[in-house]
Amino acid sequence: MPPAILLRPAVLADIPTLTAWDEEPHVQFSDPNMGSGWDWEDEIEASWPGYWHFIAEVQSTPIGFVQIIDPEIEHSQYWGAMGPGYRAIDIWIGPADWLGIGCGTQMLQQALEYCFSDTTVHTVLIDPIEKNIRAHRFYQRCGFQPTGLRQFGADTCLVHELKRADWRIGDTDA
Repeated sequence: MPPAILLRPAVLADIPTLTAWDEEPHVQFSDPNMGSGWDWEDEIEASWPGYWHFIAEVQSTPIGFVQIIDPEIEHSQYWGAMGPGYRAIDIWIGPADWLGIGCGTQMLQQALEYCFSDTTVHTVLIDPIEKNIRAHRFYQRCGFQPTGLRQFGADTCLVHELKRADWRIGDTDA
């Protein structure tokens, strides 16, 4: 059984950890065009409407990151023009030794609980890069359905969605 995961809001004190995770080979593989990483200070400090940032912890040890956005109102308009009722998730585990033991599943389940706790949310989106087959399988095991390839900047991604009506049907302990 995987260790219990707690999602807590990310704070500025998490930036050194997040920056270190940017250098992990599996993190770079999942986002090869991120350059030197995310602008963590901007992300964490900004308090933009439609953004929520979480650190996943096991017994107070940070092991992952989750970002949830409301693509209708988030400032970058990364997803383009979107109507109401959507959320989009970015999720990853930092240290490689926490991969493959069920932590990602717990992180995703908690992120989905957060998203769907808003009764107006009908669809959650995720956009792993096209070549990240492991991520595609993971999201599909968790109930997401691929909707097609989409170009986001330099990245070709296979967009997946999970409709509220299908939520929990794909739950797995994998």
